[in-house]
Amino acid sequence: MALIRWEPAAELNTIQNEMNRLFNTFFDQPNQTGRGNGTMRRWLPPMDLVETADQYVLRADLPGLSEGDVNVQLEDNVLTISGERKAEHEQQEGYYRLERAFGAFSRSLTLPDGVDPDSVEAHFDRGVLEIGIPKPEQKKPRHVQIKLGASPTQEKAIEGTETADPQTNSGEPVPAVT
Repeated sequence: MALIRWEPAAELNTIQNEMNRLFNTFFDQPNQTGRGNGTMRRWLPPMDLVETADQYVLRADLPGLSEGDVNVQLEDNVLTISGERKAEHEQQEGYYRLERAFGAFSRSLTLPDGVDPDSVEAHFDRGVLEIGIPKPEQKKPRHVQIKLGASPTQEKAIEGTETADPQTNSGEPVPAVT
């Protein structure tokens, strides 16, 4: 009988890969194209979000699209990129292979509070959409000046601690009542 060393990290990696596969098949169900058993996956363009010193930069790969095919909208701190890539082929007799996805898409991204919508800039060059989103100004802490000396509320509290019986404040032991 051979002993096999157990590697928990490898087991976790296997579980993660299986969960990713499960969620990918669940959320990206193929749509029927209407031609036999052929299927087409919906198209979601890949996006990168990078943070620089003064802004966020969003880049989306949109091959085959022009500026007019893409809509960029900012409403209530939600940036939405939408559009549609049309099919470039015609239906023909016989089988053909379709691996390039097409169709409508929409991707949304929630921006931090305080982003100025008028300062957001978008550029489209060679199939790559780049959106610059300036970071909102950070709220600066308010400094409060501390004054030395007694405040009026402290003086009243000190005056209010005196009692009518001077024995209770003398520090001498009080006889027990029996």
